[in-house]
Amino acid sequence: MKIYQIKLTRSGHVFSHDNQCSLLENLEQQHIPHEYQCRSGYCGACRAKLLQGQVSYRQPPLAFLQEDDVLLCCCQVESDLELDL
Repeated sequence: MKIYQIKLTRSGHVFSHDNQCSLLENLEQQHIPHEYQCRSGYCGACRAKLLQGQVSYRQPPLAFLQEDDVLLCCCQVESDLELDL
């Protein structure tokens, strides 16, 4: 199992992530609040700007995404990430 480093540039938080839970759930475990609603990729409320790194999705999300957007509720981390959070 790969472990990735997630860096939040605005807050300065850095934490590890292993895709055993969603990035949104990991943020909650770190006590870092972030907006969300559906937790399924439909609404887009949990979107964040990806500054560096790669993510993928098991199912294409239904929410509209810009090229540098990620949905924290359903993306799979594929490399170390920097997020504008």
